[in-house]
Amino acid sequence: MFKILVTDKVSEEGLKKLYAHKDFLVEHQPGIAPEDLKARIGQYDGLIVRNQTKVTKDIIEASGNLRVIARAGVGVDNIDVDAATRKGIIVVNSPGGNTISATEHTLAMMLSLSRNIPQAHKSASAGKWEREKFKGVELFKKTLGVIGTGKIGTEVAKRAKAFGMAVLGYDPYLTEERAAKLGIKKATLDEIAARADFITLHTPLMKETKHLINEAFLAKTKKGVRIINCARGGLVDEQALLQALQEGRVAGAALDVFENEPDITPGLLELPNVIVTPHLGASTREAQVRVAADVSDEIIHIFESEEIRNAINMPQTSGENRERMEPFLLLGEQVAQLGIQLLDEAPEKIEITYAGELLDEDTKLLTRTIIKGILARHLGSTVNLVNALHLLKEQGLTYNLQRNASLKGFSNYLELALYKKGKQVNIGASIINGFGGRIVKLNDYRVDLRPEQHLLYIRHLDIPGMIGRVGSILGSNDTNIGTMQVGRKEIGGEAIMVLTLDKTASRQVLDQLKEIIGIKTVQTLELATGYTFQEEPFVEV
Repeated sequence: MFKILVTDKVSEEGLKKLYAHKDFLVEHQPGIAPEDLKARIGQYDGLIVRNQTKVTKDIIEASGNLRVIARAGVGVDNIDVDAATRKGIIVVNSPGGNTISATEHTLAMMLSLSRNIPQAHKSASAGKWEREKFKGVELFKKTLGVIGTGKIGTEVAKRAKAFGMAVLGYDPYLTEERAAKLGIKKATLDEIAARADFITLHTPLMKETKHLINEAFLAKTKKGVRIINCARGGLVDEQALLQALQEGRVAGAALDVFENEPDITPGLLELPNVIVTPHLGASTREAQVRVAADVSDEIIHIFESEEIRNAINMPQTSGENRERMEPFLLLGEQVAQLGIQLLDEAPEKIEITYAGELLDEDTKLLTRTIIKGILARHLGSTVNLVNALHLLKEQGLTYNLQRNASLKGFSNYLELALYKKGKQVNIGASIINGFGGRIVKLNDYRVDLRPEQHLLYIRHLDIPGMIGRVGSILGSNDTNIGTMQVGRKEIGGEAIMVLTLDKTASRQVLDQLKEIIGIKTVQTLELATGYTFQEEPFVEV
């Protein structure tokens, strides 16, 4: 008998399969205190939450038999996924269950914003009749900018077109062909800012998208623009939005999510042209039933057949192949993270090459790991090992897999090549017995680089004193160098320098380095799965 604990208000109707299953005992305790959850979590095999329960590292480490944490919804900001992965716990979600609900709420917010419905309701309820005061604007023939054209963004675009709106779409993976099929126009963020009458956000929240709507963006927007955010609160710099609203540059905002929920930035609620709802995007009966049913099915599959469809972290598998491939899975993710950062934009073409001992292994999981690492740069936690290939196809991309038996020099070897509009990035890597994972090729330069967490990549001319000048600037800014790798093709020609650092190089450091004569580019590279100085790499192969 497997024991499942539900700690948030999750639809009972959606959980009925679990309740009815002879092998599962379900306990529903919404609102359990964190200290009580920590004390009791060791009794359970599975945990189901929504967004209220904080599944922290302490709670995860206190678990004993826990195999699955299921989020009845999409976002997993309230779950320490890294801690769960280290503990061998699968984290699953329901990525599509609330698509329609979130779409419809976005449209409801846009219509309410255009016609001042909440404000007019409040006025009329108070016995007033202020028709002139609440004169609105039509959606017809207006331009909507959709930032993020995943499932929800696409559905919003479809419905906006039914209102007669022209739709501009921005997404790192949106192609001209896919935009044409949707009947929308592919645009840049700057084009959306300059042309859109309404802007709606539908992107994941991560380092690259935090405060996407900021002071600089708002300064470029069309005067009188209206902004809708039913995605993630951190996408909008609320102070910058407040100022733009007060100055009249932004005509109105409709917000369902906030950076520090349940707190809302002081001043926003006092403005008559701001509409807020308390994170209701997925709060429909239908959505709550769907997400609960989705995670119920997922849990049953995992415990009965070990089939995993919507894992956020790496699925737990067994067998000799998995043991042998474990170090390559880590290395593959590191290679993907390096490659997509060096390309610095979504690729048009992906090539993966395996050689040596890898030719005798089942590399399907490794391939998925690499693809996941590439897509995660722009898609965040929405991509996992199960849906990576599907999402790749959804973005209009394919990959070319090569198995090269003639490649020599290493007992095992993998290489990733990314292409975008004439730009190419190549990363080669190998597991070297006794030394662990190594980056051995970087854009056609031979290197021997341990993939650590904080890296600094410099392209420069091969001139005397370059290494000393770089080292001096880092030292004067209290930035310690772990290792340094240099590579060149010819004396006096172009060269590269790759340094491992104890911490991320600051903006001040980067600016000073760029002033050195002969340096062409300076770029920080951060590996979420990189080694730290104290860690030892996997050695046995």
